[in-house]
Amino acid sequence: MLTVPVGTNPISFIKNTDVKYILLGIPEDIGVRANFGRPGAASAWNEAIKSIANIQHNRFCKGNQILVLGQINVSEEMKEVENLDFNNIDDRVKLSQLVQKIDKDVSHIIFSIVKLGKIPIIIGGGHNNAYGNIKGTALAKGKPINAINFDAHSDFRILEGRHSGNGFSYAYEEGFLKKYFVFGLHENYTSKSVLDIIKKIEDRVRYNTYDSINIRKEKDFSQEMTHALEFIKSDTFGIEIDLDAIPNIASSAMTLSGFSVEELRQFVSFFAKHKNAGYLHICEGAPDLDIDKNNHLIGKLIGYLVTDFIKSNSNKNSL
Repeated sequence: MLTVPVGTNPISFIKNTDVKYILLGIPEDIGVRANFGRPGAASAWNEAIKSIANIQHNRFCKGNQILVLGQINVSEEMKEVENLDFNNIDDRVKLSQLVQKIDKDVSHIIFSIVKLGKIPIIIGGGHNNAYGNIKGTALAKGKPINAINFDAHSDFRILEGRHSGNGFSYAYEEGFLKKYFVFGLHENYTSKSVLDIIKKIEDRVRYNTYDSINIRKEKDFSQEMTHALEFIKSDTFGIEIDLDAIPNIASSAMTLSGFSVEELRQFVSFFAKHKNAGYLHICEGAPDLDIDKNNHLIGKLIGYLVTDFIKSNSNKNSL
């Protein structure tokens, strides 16, 4: 893998390299805290980069396709939230303000990467960072983009101050997100109000549920991926992966029921293959919350997803 040499301007270096995939970490869990979730997602980037660095460079996957840009510096913001309490209204406002501050950094960096014709792979943090990914890509493309979200939750909640549960609704409201598909919603954990909102705008926001695919078997996993792709493929789209959709993965909203790791890898591979795949974002994994202390396994899973994306995307066709 490549890194930016010390003392070199990162944007100039990226511009002049043939590397297509830019790896970026966001070691924060402020958006999760602002959504009354359990902190821990800040640790995913550190575990992931160690695992990715240990992947073999061979004919299947070449490290020289990747440039490790580094991580967004959120150390000051993380210090500020240490003693904030979600149950305190004033603290909740501060949490949202800090999320907005990170939004600006994320959208600016993603804009810079996409403007240079590269593909960002973003790791870590809460799902609040979907907003910055979508905004940055949309500004670089000069028009709204689409998104597919592999998630147990819609993250399309009301605009009540920024947090990890409303990144997509803010991006939609502000005109950066055109079409949005939520893949594998958990019926037990999606509010009536969110379902009502989506129903009113189903020409632009659609979903399927995990229960209908893997429990009641009313729908087929492969066919549902094809349907979702049909919905979003006309424009650049982001691939958003929330690791809390996978059973027994340590996260702020951990689950015992959900899609398998193999299904998730197939999902990433399938959507990465399309020419309009614009970025990959893997979030909400929280190695620090793993009570068995198998922190490295979440990093290893993220490594598989990153290489699945690159393998498919570098051999993409126009599906």
